[in-house]
Amino acid sequence: MTLLLGPPSSGKTTLLLALAGKLDPELKVNENMLSELSRREKAANIKPDPDIDIFMKAAVTKGQEANVVTDYILKILGLEICADAMVGDEMLRGISGGQRKRVTTGEMLVGPAEVFFMDEISTGLDSSTTYQIVNSLKQFIHILDGTAVISLLQPAPETYDLFDDIILLSDGQIVYQGPHELVLDFFESMGFKCPRRKCVADFLQEVTSRKDQHQYWVRKDEPYTFVTVREFAEAFQSFHVGRKLGDELSTPFDKSKNHPAALTTKRFGVGMKDLLKACILREYLLMKRNSFVYIFKVTQLIIMAFISMTLFLRNKMHRDTVTDGGVYIGALFFTMMTFMFNGMAELSMTIAKLPIFYKQRDLLFYPAWAYALPSWILKIPITFVEVAAWVFITYYVIGYDPNVGRLFKQYLLLVAINQMASGLFRLIAALGRNLIVANTFGSFVLLALVALGGVVLSREDVKKWWIWGYWTSPLMYGQNAIVVNELLGSNWNKFLSTRACQLKLHVNAAFGKSHTVKSDDPEGNKNVDRIEGSIQLQSRGSSLRTGSGRSSKPETAVAANTKRGMVLPFEPHSITFDEITYSVDMPREMENQGAPEERLVLLKGVSGSFRPGVLTALMGVSGAGKTTLMDVLAGRKTGGYIEGNITISGYPKNQDTFARISGYCEQNDIHSPHVTVYESLIYSAWLRLPPGVDDQTRKLFVEEVMELVELNPLRQALVGLPGVDGLSIEQRKRLTIAVELVANPSIIFMDEPTSGLDARAAAIVMRTVRNTVDTGRTVVCTIHQPSIDIFEAFDELFLMKRGGQEIYVGPLGRHSSHLIEYFEGIQGVSKIKDGYNPATWMLEVTSPGQELALGVDFSDLYKNSDLYRRNKALIEELSIPPPNSKDLYFPTKYSQSTFTQLMACLWKQRWSYWRNPPYTAVRFLFTIIIALMFGTMFWDLGSKTTRSQDLMNAMGSMYAAVVFLGIQNAASVQPVVAVERTVFYRERAAGMYSALPYALAQLFVEEVMELVELTPLRQALVGLPGVDGLSTEQCKRLTIAVELVANPTIIFMDELTSGLDARAAAIVMRTVRNTMDTGTMVVCTIHQPSIDIFETFNELMAWLWKQHGSYWRNSPYTRLFAVAMERTVFYREQAAGMYSALPYALAYKNAPK
Repeated sequence: MTLLLGPPSSGKTTLLLALAGKLDPELKVNENMLSELSRREKAANIKPDPDIDIFMKAAVTKGQEANVVTDYILKILGLEICADAMVGDEMLRGISGGQRKRVTTGEMLVGPAEVFFMDEISTGLDSSTTYQIVNSLKQFIHILDGTAVISLLQPAPETYDLFDDIILLSDGQIVYQGPHELVLDFFESMGFKCPRRKCVADFLQEVTSRKDQHQYWVRKDEPYTFVTVREFAEAFQSFHVGRKLGDELSTPFDKSKNHPAALTTKRFGVGMKDLLKACILREYLLMKRNSFVYIFKVTQLIIMAFISMTLFLRNKMHRDTVTDGGVYIGALFFTMMTFMFNGMAELSMTIAKLPIFYKQRDLLFYPAWAYALPSWILKIPITFVEVAAWVFITYYVIGYDPNVGRLFKQYLLLVAINQMASGLFRLIAALGRNLIVANTFGSFVLLALVALGGVVLSREDVKKWWIWGYWTSPLMYGQNAIVVNELLGSNWNKFLSTRACQLKLHVNAAFGKSHTVKSDDPEGNKNVDRIEGSIQLQSRGSSLRTGSGRSSKPETAVAANTKRGMVLPFEPHSITFDEITYSVDMPREMENQGAPEERLVLLKGVSGSFRPGVLTALMGVSGAGKTTLMDVLAGRKTGGYIEGNITISGYPKNQDTFARISGYCEQNDIHSPHVTVYESLIYSAWLRLPPGVDDQTRKLFVEEVMELVELNPLRQALVGLPGVDGLSIEQRKRLTIAVELVANPSIIFMDEPTSGLDARAAAIVMRTVRNTVDTGRTVVCTIHQPSIDIFEAFDELFLMKRGGQEIYVGPLGRHSSHLIEYFEGIQGVSKIKDGYNPATWMLEVTSPGQELALGVDFSDLYKNSDLYRRNKALIEELSIPPPNSKDLYFPTKYSQSTFTQLMACLWKQRWSYWRNPPYTAVRFLFTIIIALMFGTMFWDLGSKTTRSQDLMNAMGSMYAAVVFLGIQNAASVQPVVAVERTVFYRERAAGMYSALPYALAQLFVEEVMELVELTPLRQALVGLPGVDGLSTEQCKRLTIAVELVANPTIIFMDELTSGLDARAAAIVMRTVRNTMDTGTMVVCTIHQPSIDIFETFNELMAWLWKQHGSYWRNSPYTRLFAVAMERTVFYREQAAGMYSALPYALAYKNAPK
């Protein structure tokens, strides 16, 4: 078992990836990798060891959920307590971070592998737990004759001693590789010696660093000069360990000395049938535990079905006009679009599972098909339920054909459409791999399918360069199928052939010639076959696109410090807590296991105090309640039941005021990724410092804080995303501390500030923490597996045991003398060894196993000790307010006004959007692509305004553009909001702003972006189709068309020929004539008509009087028209002074009707 050590950026992870054969295949790697070994193995026809084969078959017994190996791994990793708990993620509470690390390790150990490469498996674990895991791994490796290369960040001395070999890597070169007992001899031969109380692992990581190397130089008679990594590597080749290693590598490989079963010949561990079965069971389990999502989707469809049902509600099954047919087709189109958007949910669900899939696929857990098939097959029953919920609610209420056979045909067609949508978006998610890319590309594909599906644009109007899209759009076939299924029903053939012919002709015009409704019934086709020619613009035209697309836009210092002077003074405060109990409702899983209590107690009567200028370490094994206690004290627990007393400088704690004088450094280092370090600090200071602090003072204070935490060299660096780009983990830790310091708090809580750091980076962070304490502030840190140097940098220790009880609260003393004296005074506790880490020893001797072995309760021992009584007296003393002091009071909840909060949020959002081209650039690119697609798709649309289908095409283009641009923007902004959401929660919890100014800032930034974004779309939708070139005559006809869409019975036209020449006026009048021919009453005002136009009106009126005289005389519209004309005459005559209103009213009342 080999320990891989090295400073940051030394290449540890890269080396492990190279050894595991996981590097990018395009990268050139010298020497033979695992792929070459696999090739040789196959060529040699190597067979598995029969004993191992029998063991593995015996271990996997049918009918058991877990075999003996799984149980053993759970035990050695300490995961029995959470074996039945869900892992969880950032949105679902699950196991702790340390337990998650152990699950990752156990996932590899339970298989038949004998070679393990483990990268930083101890992050988030205390030193005692790390020791237990590594010790178990050592037994596992030695018993099974395996090989393990493990990199650790801050291994304790006892953990370091468990390893057989050491590889020290620096700047991509191996400085030492050999037995761990001889590594110090090598460096002593170079003139460097590890100090007595220094951990060997920390020494090895620092001895090659230019900044730290000189402190280990022991040859005082020789001048020190920096020894480079290359010089160390060359010296190692001359060292006896290096020479022996070189001799072994130069010896040719001898197959006879190796077991023939060293490598396997099968790609996967089990057969294909078992792989598929395992993947199906896993997918079913995940779906069952994630059932809320599927229940929510069904509920959403039921709600949408009720909306559709009421929107298209028909008390009678009207099939009398073309408009009725258009309404039914519109309802079917709405149904199809609903299921297409329902399929878009697969994008985020699939992408969330992709990291696990790629990890397990690359580790040869299963092939891709074995993973994909269950994801499809198990979703089919859900599809049947979703479609059934829709069809059986809407079918008869809307008034579709009552034939049961057609109901089930529609049901099966919608099942196919839903399955097509789900499969399509799963494919897009797999290809995109990124939520922003997948959302953008998915929106584009959906837009293309709809625009070319024959609904937005009829087939005969599709340009020849886009016709291929029409024939490849599955929506074209789906829409045709459900429309044909409805319109071939018997109820659509029971009215007059002329009306049937009119309806079918309009349907064909709307969907294109290829959509002609044909059937085997000659009665249903004879009238259609007779009709040829074009259709004039009519008020009785199809109202296929009755819905309108609306873009849904996202709405969304008093006393001076005496220790270390700062520009802004602050008032030191102490915090005391007495008999704090915190409990939550008993989890359902524990209730099912028979837990009798109603509540689960996480903290049991915890007491203590934290004072200014004192650095306190909050420690304990995993599950002891360290973070829980800190969250309770900081007011971050929003649920559960808190009992006990908490005081701030003697006054009861008020969370609204406490947030103004406290800071909380979270473990996860949550920051906006697209702002710089300096901007992050300015933003925090802007919102958290009192309003009386001017800009100059605020900037000077930020500069002081940056110097305090050593961030000046990084002031212009972007924060970036953790593990992707931007700041390193250690730099992010310091930024987290600085963001809280610029608020000038008196009390600061830090949750694991050294977690995930190597020894040198942890030392830098702890130096920052110590500098903070030296300013006179109260600082409390939870900490895991500290080295000796880091542990002894603390002044006091608050030690907790599992179950939420304190077992030591007091000073550490020089070299942890007070701590060691206290525990060694307990009978049965073993003495600490020389050079042993006191933090590790302390956790070992107080473990639950030791308590059971000694028959004692360390919590009871502490509460019966003199130390506890002294602490109680100190708590009582600090719980009394000092003389002449006042309770904390702030007139407002937030430091700044709502307007200032809005300006600050707007300032940060502007930079975040500007520096996020993967979001902004993709959005603009998508809009430009949509604009070009629409422009070429609707080319020269503005010059075609003679047919009802031309109007439908124009409306369809606007509908599609508005709806899909809104959908794309709503989808693409979600990943950005997801990243900023955690930042928002942290900043709001810190009291920086309320939700309203943050939402308004996002809204304003988005609005500006959309205004710029819509410019190319406007040019493409107006310029390319020819709408910019509309003449006055065309505008007149367009005005008439807009009114006709409402299907009026009477239409008034005011000066419709005004400003037109004779030819243009004649065209407009021809349009009016066509309108009148449909049966619509037309009333026009007109000035100076030509003889032809005037005589047209004479003929028109005469025809109307002759053909529809009874209608005209009896119609209520005649009366309304007469009243309107008389009113106009009254206003003119009264204005001329002919009479007053009274005699006119009396005469009008008595006049014969």
